[in-house]
Amino acid sequence: MSDCPILFNKRIEDLRRIGAMGGRAYARNCRARRQASAQIAPVPALTQLPPVETTAQAIAALDARFPWLKGTERRCGRGGPK
Repeated sequence: MSDCPILFNKRIEDLRRIGAMGGRAYARNCRARRQASAQIAPVPALTQLPPVETTAQAIAALDARFPWLKGTERRCGRGGPK
């Protein structure tokens, strides 16, 4: 193992100074983070919702696109009166 003289062989005053530098850096980063989040503009909410397709409109669109399947939902024998 290599010797790590960064924190060893230091006086109490030196250790306090190192700890204070870390505390100042933490506080500076917190202030910068708060300032950055305050500068972001809020995203405006949608004023109108996109139109919702009804079931009848979806069936009509499918019938127009696939004419050979027109009325299949009634011919299956499931899902409704005959």
